[in-house]
Amino acid sequence: MNPRSHTEIETIIAEAARLPLKDAAFALWRQRWRLATLEGRPTEEEARAYRASTPEQQAAKLRHDHDYAQDGPTFGHLKRAHSRADDADIKAAIIAAVKFDDDCFRFFPDDRTIDYWQRCLFAVAQAQKRSPDYLDSTYQAARNHVAHQMK
Repeated sequence: MNPRSHTEIETIIAEAARLPLKDAAFALWRQRWRLATLEGRPTEEEARAYRASTPEQQAAKLRHDHDYAQDGPTFGHLKRAHSRADDADIKAAIIAAVKFDDDCFRFFPDDRTIDYWQRCLFAVAQAQKRSPDYLDSTYQAARNHVAHQMK
């Protein structure tokens, strides 16, 4: 890992450390792809194996990584950000963050007669009802994330 990547990883984790545990879990979950790239994941061998697998196998791997996020790299990142937190609390925070993230996209209306930003606001508002314990800044980040991803 080059020093610049290491610095960026440390910056992302330091930003998460300033947040409450659940908010940090959501922030790190959202950054999972960036962190993986910075950490050199997937390796060339892992990427080659993934490309050689069937679409069904690829989907199953992605589903497994999602469904067991609390046992993946996000756990290590969150543990670094909140080193004094209990492992069970860290895992619960990750599970909650993944659920909140899923809900943000699940509730995005497909109705193109509604203004795009209004659809983003609606989706996160619905997800917020199911996950009311985050900071306002996390809900704003979720709205921006949905807007960026759904374009």
